[in-house]
Amino acid sequence: MSVLNKIAYLQGVMNETPNQILAKELAETENLAGIEEIASNLCNKDKNIQSDCLKVLYEVGYIKPELISGYAGEFLKLLKSRNNRQVWGAMIALALIAPIKAEELYNNLDAIYLAIKEGSVITIDNGIKVLAIIASRNEEYNKVIFPYLINHLRTCRPKEVCQHSESIFTAVNLQNKDAFLEVLNEREISLTSVQLARVKKLYRRIR
Repeated sequence: MSVLNKIAYLQGVMNETPNQILAKELAETENLAGIEEIASNLCNKDKNIQSDCLKVLYEVGYIKPELISGYAGEFLKLLKSRNNRQVWGAMIALALIAPIKAEELYNNLDAIYLAIKEGSVITIDNGIKVLAIIASRNEEYNKVIFPYLINHLRTCRPKEVCQHSESIFTAVNLQNKDAFLEVLNEREISLTSVQLARVKKLYRRIR
């Protein structure tokens, strides 16, 4: 039986449960042929099938990211989609495989930057994660990406400061920690007491 037939849309189900069940099955059995069948439908002419297949893939990625790491190129292409659902779903997938595919993603920074610039909240949140993970991989990547992350942290909405600073923390090292702390200190005035408490946890981790 084709695994494609198990996705929610083709089952006539209006929620994500079948997609999550299928992803767990594919991951636990390491069904590479099944994963390939799902991936080959990321550009299916039916947008419902596209969306379900992307959901299945990143749900697989939550369990075993290595099983979807070979589709980094396909996820990068989806960042240019006119379908917002495809863009943020692809960015979630990229965040999951970034530790494995840092070099390939580093070579496609412009596509990631553009998606963040034009993307939804989910795209931005996961895009910052992607960039921070890449930047954490080596000194060269960090020097290129960290200034972007710092500028983002300086200008993002107050309600995003905590989550994004926690993501960016992955890329903080001895050379850039002072710049990171400086920007967080600047943003303190815009934070609620709860948000400030989260930021202070990062201070303690650094110091």
